[in-house]
Amino acid sequence: MNYYSQQPNVFPINYLNELRGEILASSYLAINNLNRDFISTKGFSVVFQRSELMRVERQFPFFKPYLDQALQPTCNAFYLNPLLLQEGSRVDPHIDRSLRSYCKTVEPPMVVSVLYVQVIPNLQGGELVLRCHKRQVGQIKPVVNTLLHFRGDLTHSVNAVKTTGTRLSLVCEQYSLSEIELQDIPPFTIESRATKVKQKRVGCSRKLLI
Repeated sequence: MNYYSQQPNVFPINYLNELRGEILASSYLAINNLNRDFISTKGFSVVFQRSELMRVERQFPFFKPYLDQALQPTCNAFYLNPLLLQEGSRVDPHIDRSLRSYCKTVEPPMVVSVLYVQVIPNLQGGELVLRCHKRQVGQIKPVVNTLLHFRGDLTHSVNAVKTTGTRLSLVCEQYSLSEIELQDIPPFTIESRATKVKQKRVGCSRKLLI
């Protein structure tokens, strides 16, 4: 992989339909807990270390085929999030460093993996734009059932969606951390605005991202 690679027709269509239904029906799905670069988007996030992969698959069995296909063997910490965009949604340019809310020394992920679960027919906008040191190195139009991997140090953005409907992807930031860094990363936790009140009530110390 230079800057990015794509694998088309990765999964059976019945799996994509199940995945879409489970994500959209999830009680965790809400206004995005990600940072201010994510404009009018919805989602939730699952943070986990490789040691807790089976726990993730037990709680979210519909993620398992994706994780089996996408996870890189050299990575040991992951930030997994469904990302839902609709008309007017966009993602401004940024470099993924989502685990820095736990460990300030964490560098960008080795790779970011994106599965396009649902794409609006005749989609206008919604392209993923990749840049390396301000030079554009890719503009990818979403295609359903395509698994995209791109370098984690690339600046990226998603153009505003101009079409009515849903653009749904499943994104995983994949990190290769030192043992010291790994100590600061939760073995398993869920970030969601839908659970913010509940987590405060039970005394959870994890501050949800704003």
